[in-house]
Amino acid sequence: MIVTRGWRYALRFTALGYLAVLVLMPIAMILYRSFENGILAFWESITTPAAISALNLSLLIVAIVVPVNVIFGILTALALARGRFPGRRLLEAVVDIPFAVSPVVVGVALITLWGVGGWFGTFVENIGIRVIFGIPGMVLATIFVTLPFVVREVEPVLREIGEEQEQAAATLGANAWQTFSRITLPAIRWGLTYGVILTVARALGEFGAVLFVSSGFAGVSQTLTLLVHARYIDDHNTYGAYTAATLLMMLAILTLLLMTVLDRKRSTT
Repeated sequence: MIVTRGWRYALRFTALGYLAVLVLMPIAMILYRSFENGILAFWESITTPAAISALNLSLLIVAIVVPVNVIFGILTALALARGRFPGRRLLEAVVDIPFAVSPVVVGVALITLWGVGGWFGTFVENIGIRVIFGIPGMVLATIFVTLPFVVREVEPVLREIGEEQEQAAATLGANAWQTFSRITLPAIRWGLTYGVILTVARALGEFGAVLFVSSGFAGVSQTLTLLVHARYIDDHNTYGAYTAATLLMMLAILTLLLMTVLDRKRSTT
């Protein structure tokens, strides 16, 4: 198919216009509203006790979710790429469920399981652990919605590298841990890195599932996304919502920049 220069320019301007309307203009508006009163006002808004607490809680959840997803993500990817067992297709479908299910449904399901009167809720309440409307519930919700990222980044790499090097190491006397740490892990490091970055970005921006399982109290169980919601909807503090959204966006941009740098580094190695 031969495309004329005019059509090429038209397609480019159409794509750029589409992105500008859907992405650039909303971001520009948020930035304008956040800094229209000056940098000092912006700084004061994101350094309130509620904002600092929300930032710390968001980072705490990320610090818990990422190691859990790395461990179980690698194990699941190994099972899917190397294993031959009944139910393998079912496991693949289960891994992809968070992509298909609304986070709101996840929140409702967690309440059904871990809430008062739920399947496990009464037991954990009796031993003094509050899951729903506490940090454990928020962590569980975030783990669920970020489950597929490490698996889906690592599994294709495992399939690509094959099993030859691992089998050779085993024949030379290496045990399972030595084979994994010296052969498998270095080979999947880039896929694992991308999975971790995507997990961090998703965990920071999660709202729907966390909203249902959090009390939303400032300084107790309020993440940055919940802070934006509370300031805009409950407190009618539009400026505070914009500044909190900008802080969240800055963290997301830093994550994307890190991914870009790592991608370039990967291309040169």
